[in-house]
Amino acid sequence: MMNEQTSNGFLPKKVSESKAELVDLVLPPDTNNHGTIFGGKVMAYADKMAAIVAMRHCRQPVVTVHSDSFEFHAPIKAGEAICVEASVICAHRTSMEVLVRVCSENLLTGEKKLTSQAYLTMLAVDKDGRPSPVPPIIAETEEEKKHYQIAMERYNARKKANKK
Repeated sequence: MMNEQTSNGFLPKKVSESKAELVDLVLPPDTNNHGTIFGGKVMAYADKMAAIVAMRHCRQPVVTVHSDSFEFHAPIKAGEAICVEASVICAHRTSMEVLVRVCSENLLTGEKKLTSQAYLTMLAVDKDGRPSPVPPIIAETEEEKKHYQIAMERYNARKKANKK
């Protein structure tokens, strides 16, 4: 999280530089027999948004390599909007951790609620599909710094578990 060019040749980037948001209307074909959006559809939105923000961050192709704690808190009903926000919260040598938050919005009342949240790890790849270096992240706000710290803890725990 420094302001000068790093050893991999990249200038660090702010979290806000790659953040993205998508809003879409949930229609009956998107829903299950309960009239709520399919969980797999929500996961697809999350994966797509994670790819968008990761590519914005590194300006390279990316692939999903890990999904950590995809949580479903509440359903989204047909007729409501699905609001998906994503941001790169941590960057390593060739990978980035992305936080994806999904909310529902009742378009008639304006009520919004958090319905899902996930952490996805995206890997930058070169033209041959090999891992490729990415810029470091600059966490500016207290919330961004908190997410960065927690992401580093998850990253170190995964590295430790993989060595066993």
